[in-house]
Amino acid sequence: QVQLVESGGGLVQPGGSLRLSCVASGFMFSNYGMTWYRQTPGQERDMVASIGLDDSLAYYEDSVKGRFTISRDNAKNTVYLRMNSLKPEDTAVYYCMTHLGGSNHWGQGTQVTVSS
Repeated sequence: QVQLVESGGGLVQPGGSLRLSCVASGFMFSNYGMTWYRQTPGQERDMVASIGLDDSLAYYEDSVKGRFTISRDNAKNTVYLRMNSLKPEDTAVYYCMTHLGGSNHWGQGTQVTVSS
C-alpha cells in the first residue's frame, strides 16, 4: 500500500534552516507529483509547495517563495523541502501528500518549531 514517511523536523531558531524528507513506497514514485502541506492547531491544512515529475515543475505558496525549495530524488523515492530563513510563523506540522487512485495519501507529519 501507499506509504509516506516524513522526517527532519525539529526545533530551530528564527533565521535557521531545516531540510524535511518524505520517503515514499508502494507506488511508482517517479510517475506522481508530490506536495508539502503544513497545519497548525485549529487551522486547515495549507499547501506549501508542490513538484511535478521533475524539479523543473515546482510551485510555492507566496509566504515561502524565496525561502523554501522543494526537490525530489526519484532514485531514492524521496521528496525534500529545504527551508531557509525560518520564521516563527512557519511553526507547524508538515505533511507530504500524493494523489493517486482517486485519493489523497498522507504521511504522519513532522513537527517544525521555530522559536528562540
